[in-house]
Amino acid sequence: MIRIDRVITRGGDKGETSLGDGTRLRKDALRVEAYGTVDEANAAIGILRLHCDAEADAMLARIQNDLFDVGADLCVPGEGGERLRMTDTPSLRLEAEVAGMNAAMPPLTSFVLPGGTPAAAQAHLARTIARRAERRVVTLMQSETVNPSVLRYLNRLSDHLFVLGRKLNDNAARDVLWVPGANR
Repeated sequence: MIRIDRVITRGGDKGETSLGDGTRLRKDALRVEAYGTVDEANAAIGILRLHCDAEADAMLARIQNDLFDVGADLCVPGEGGERLRMTDTPSLRLEAEVAGMNAAMPPLTSFVLPGGTPAAAQAHLARTIARRAERRVVTLMQSETVNPSVLRYLNRLSDHLFVLGRKLNDNAARDVLWVPGANR
C-alpha cells in the first residue's frame, strides 16, 4: 500500500530529488531523466485516451499502469527494488495487441507521417516520447545497471503506439504517407 501524506516536501528546492530507496540525486541525473521521460510518455497517453474508443482506451489504461511500473523499476535501483522489477509479461501482451491490430490493416507501402485523425496524431506524439524515454534508458545503461525488461517494454510500446496510430486512422485508410522529395 502506498500512502502519500505530503505533496510539498521542499526536498527538491536545491535541485535534488530522492529515489525510491532514499538515495538523493540531482534532478538532471540520467536515472531521473529516464524515469521523468517515462512519466512524460504516460501523460501523453493520458491525453490520447481522451480521443479513443473503449477498446483502445482499455489497452492504454493497462499501458499507463505498466509505465508506472517502469518508473518504479527505474526509481529503485539495486537489489532493494526487486519487488518492483518489470518482467517481460507486459511486453508480450503488447506484442499480442500489435499483432491483433495489424491483422486488420493493409501492409505498409510507405513510411507514415504523424497525422490523420486527432487520435492518430496524439498516438504518434506519445510514440515519439516513448522513443525518447527508450533513448534515455539506453544512455543510463551505459553507466548503471538497468533491468533489460524496461528497455524491451519501451521498445515494444513505441511499436504499439505506431500501430495504434494506424488503427486510429480508420485502420490505415487515413494514414498520411510520406512522398519522398515531394517539395523539392
